[in-house]
Amino acid sequence: MRQILSVVVSAVLLWLSFPPVNLGILVFAAPIPFLWTMRRTRSAREAGWLGLLYGGIFFGLLMSWLQAVGFWPWVATTLVMAVWTTAFGLVLFAARHWTPWRWWMASVGAWAAWEALRSRFPFGGLTWGSVGDPIGTLAWPRGSAQWIGSSGWAVIVVGAAAGVVLAFDEEADRRPVELMTMVIVALTLLGAIFVPVARGDPARVAVVQGNTPCPAVHCEGEEEQIYRAHLETTTLIESGGIDLIVWGEDSFGGDVNPTFDGAVNREISSQASVIGAYVVAAGTRPSLPGTYDKYSVVYDLGGQVVGEYLKRYAVPFGEYIPLRGILQFLPQVGEGREDMNRGGGPGVFPAQFGERAGVIGTVLSYEATVDRLVRSTVSEGAQLVIVHANTASFGSGAASEQMIGMLRMTAPSLGVDIVVASVSGRSTIIRADGSIGRTTGLFESDVLRGTVNFQVARRTVYVGAGEWLQVAAIMAAAAVALGSIGGPSRDFRIRPGHSR
Repeated sequence: MRQILSVVVSAVLLWLSFPPVNLGILVFAAPIPFLWTMRRTRSAREAGWLGLLYGGIFFGLLMSWLQAVGFWPWVATTLVMAVWTTAFGLVLFAARHWTPWRWWMASVGAWAAWEALRSRFPFGGLTWGSVGDPIGTLAWPRGSAQWIGSSGWAVIVVGAAAGVVLAFDEEADRRPVELMTMVIVALTLLGAIFVPVARGDPARVAVVQGNTPCPAVHCEGEEEQIYRAHLETTTLIESGGIDLIVWGEDSFGGDVNPTFDGAVNREISSQASVIGAYVVAAGTRPSLPGTYDKYSVVYDLGGQVVGEYLKRYAVPFGEYIPLRGILQFLPQVGEGREDMNRGGGPGVFPAQFGERAGVIGTVLSYEATVDRLVRSTVSEGAQLVIVHANTASFGSGAASEQMIGMLRMTAPSLGVDIVVASVSGRSTIIRADGSIGRTTGLFESDVLRGTVNFQVARRTVYVGAGEWLQVAAIMAAAAVALGSIGGPSRDFRIRPGHSR
């Protein structure tokens, strides 16, 4: 019972560090009870079940908003994520007799590997719930993301937690926690001194949140109504006062799109030229039979289309059906479900505002939570990132807040300002230092105004080196594991009286 309670407490603490509660400081304490318990498991079966329990509770709470689209999608996603925590528990069980330093390196590296793998597998992976993301609520520490990214902070957080476990173990070793304390203090001070700032030309931005007539469901004429709401809201923007107008994902769709519908194209073009601003909108259009495109389109100051970006990441079961031939028996895989075509590269567009200039990069929806995709956009030259989002299907849950929380680490990691435009909220502007201004409410029409800057400074270490600290932790753990095969184990055993 004591082990179960520790796992439950650990999972709940980690959930509290994320939105909507957003007590980010708790992330440093959250993994401790779980790691303490994993160090004391007495069988592989016990380690596996405790890992499954931990993942089930944490991801079940974190992604409870998925219930808005169905009970089974929520259960399935939670179970897939819990399988990864089960595997983590089994790895720590295999390392239970290693010396303290080896166990510490195994814990940090196995956690890093778990986060790296689950962000890619299965079906493209899921990045939600990285323990590095709650650092975004802490101003000084998040500034150091420019060197290590969110994934690097995940390594630091778990390293500190595992160090605490060893410091209070029966076979105490305080060196890991002392080392990690010094690292955390150093990164915090460096993040406070060298604050990421986009220092380039300014651009006045208006985020148009047109809203949807039928939140969390689909209704007749929805695509037309959403488009009209965005167009009408855009007409309220004064001429000459804005440089860049941004609409969210699915602000147009189906047959109501500027590519095939000349009237839609002319209407958006007219607003761009009348207001004298670039317009960047995102939506869908029909493609080859059984497929469709999800894309963003950019209009310049004269109302001319200067480029398109085709979304690269397709959400499984939402934007395409994986294993379609095998899963034909499921109602979600029936006729009428189309697959999204995937783009081949980042969306990067030069923009000129009179004497001012910069390069805009766009990503759509879930792509914004995949650091490697946003990083590739900045690597291709983007100096300002626009995120087109639409979380209307998830109702009033915390999905949009959690996405913003993740982007608060992405912005300082890449050193760029980020504009988040959501069809139904929440929309906001995130500065390069991770700070945010006004955020729109859910399911309301609004125009969010603000000023952003294009990034002109040298690219951050993270842009160039990516997940280098995560990779280093994984390689170190792998080396320790190889060195421990057939080698001597420590004599330390958890006494039965202390295992419960």
